[in-house]
Formats: sequence, structure tokens, C-alpha cells
Amino acid sequence: MTIIVTGSVAYDYLMFFPGRFREHILPEQIHHISLSFLVESMRKQRGGCAPNIAYSLALLGERPTVMATVGQDFGEYRAWLDDAGVDTSAIVEIEGEFTSSFFVNTDQENNQIASFYMGAMGWADRLSFHDLDQGDIELAIISPNAPAAMVKYVRECRELGIPYIYDPSQQIIWLSGEELREGAQGARVLIVNDYEFGMVRNKTELSEEELLALPEATIITRGEEGSTIYADGEVVQVPVIPPEPMVEPTGVGDAYRAGIIKGILHNLPWRTTGRIAALAATYVLEQHGTQNHRYTLAEFTARYRAIFGDTPGLGELATNLPSNHKGAEL
Repeated sequence: MTIIVTGSVAYDYLMFFPGRFREHILPEQIHHISLSFLVESMRKQRGGCAPNIAYSLALLGERPTVMATVGQDFGEYRAWLDDAGVDTSAIVEIEGEFTSSFFVNTDQENNQIASFYMGAMGWADRLSFHDLDQGDIELAIISPNAPAAMVKYVRECRELGIPYIYDPSQQIIWLSGEELREGAQGARVLIVNDYEFGMVRNKTELSEEELLALPEATIITRGEEGSTIYADGEVVQVPVIPPEPMVEPTGVGDAYRAGIIKGILHNLPWRTTGRIAALAATYVLEQHGTQNHRYTLAEFTARYRAIFGDTPGLGELATNLPSNHKGAEL
């Protein structure tokens, strides 16, 4: 069976300014600001919600398919994902466009000035679940993407009877209340952080109880306080697993989502699923970048057992690996 991962694909350009932005901003002239910062370092990282989720899913023993639009500069990135065990056959290159890019400059106080170039992502609504083998799709995730594409994918999944996880997060601001309601209604899981949950409530004008009733399950992540899973009439609290060491948080939510998908695919209890997701997220916290962590399934399960013990369903992690799977061998 196939897991379809939709969402942004991007390059991240991470720069560091060895000073303080605030020392160079003149409040009385803010209406015609013109600044240039000489940065000390720059790193180019592979990013985007869809490949970040898919990469961790491959490490967890799955063979996810990414459905997304990219630019003419995607060749090296595609080869990387192929080698990691991700199916890139549904990724479409848009002629004359560049892959979406995120540019962020961080100063020594961790203030950031950022820009996001949509690029090829703006064509994502050209893709369709109708062009895939729907009978082979076990689960899809609709993660942040061009808003028109997210709306389209929700409607197609509902029309075709494809179970989906709804993850509007960064695009909540661009989606209408009705579109957010439609996305959450009947979703296998709605997943957002606690601030985003409040934003969705505000835009949909729903009470907490009304919003929780729309999907089959709701997961709210709470940063250092862990996460909460509302499902099957129960409330499951999931702790954070402290990283060793803590490096940086970019992409942590995407790895968490990969763990949730893994648990759902293997029908694991929600408590076990949440803990798998929390551990998958911790691996990202321990590295720079969103796809630089490594582990085998044996290493992952050993670390899980060292923290939580041998909880129900853990042995399912390594079962039914795809014959062409590579991710767990990295």
C-alpha cells in the first residue's frame, strides 16, 4: 500500500549575522527602511514539509510517495530522496521555475528576518489524486503547500474515500474558515500546535468541543510540554524526549508527523504512536537541518525501549518492510 505525502518542497538558505538587528534599525525612519547585513555564514539545506516527513518515514521503514511540484534545480534533491528510500515518481518539475526557497538571516539574539519564494510550489494545484492509483493508497497527509492545492487535495480525498491527515499549520492564515472546517471535517487526524489550534478556532468560529468533533482524532503539539492526542474518547498526554544534545529545532514537527503516520499504518495504540512520534522528533533536534539525522530501525526501537520499555505494538515497527526499502539502512 502507498502513503502519499503532499506539501512544500524547498531549499532552505540559513544565514547568520554576527550582530544585533536592533542596533541598525532607526525607528523614526522605519517607513522607508533600507538595510543590508554582511553575514558570517550560510548553509543550504534540503527542506520543505513533504520531503521532511517522507525522509523520516523512510527511516522508519516505509516507502512514502511525495506528490509535489518542483523547479528545474531539483535534480540533486531528487537523487538524494531516491537514495533515502522515498518514491519521487509523483514529483513534477515545472519548466522555467525554481524550487521554492526559504531565506532566513538570524542575528546573535536569535531574531530572524526571512523571505519565502513560492516558485514551483505555486503550481501544486495542477496535480491530482485522480492521476494516482487510488486503490493502492492507504493514507495521505495534506501538509502546508500552495493554499489552492490544499483545498483541492482535501476535496479529492473526500471524493475518493482516501483517509487523510490534515496539517494546515503555516497556511492557516491564508485559508478561510470554511476551508479549514472542510479540511478538518472527517479527517483521520487534524494536527496543529496549540497556537494554531486557537487560530483555527478563531477562523472557523467553532468552540473547542466543536472543533475536536470534526476529525476522527486531533493532535495538538505543545513544544517543550509535549503533545496531546484526542482520540476514541480518550486524552493521551505524550511527553517530550530530551535531545542529546539539543542543536536546533527546524523540521522537528515534520519528523513528529512521520511517527504519527507510522503508528497509524500499523494500527498501534495512540500512546505508543505518540511516543514513536516524539522520539522521531528528537532525532531532528540533535542535528542541523531537517534531513541530516540517521538511525536504523534496530537503533530506534532500542532507544525507545530504553526510555519507555517494551510497550504494546513496538515489534510492529519493523514488520512488512517494502522490498525496495533503503531508508533504514542509511
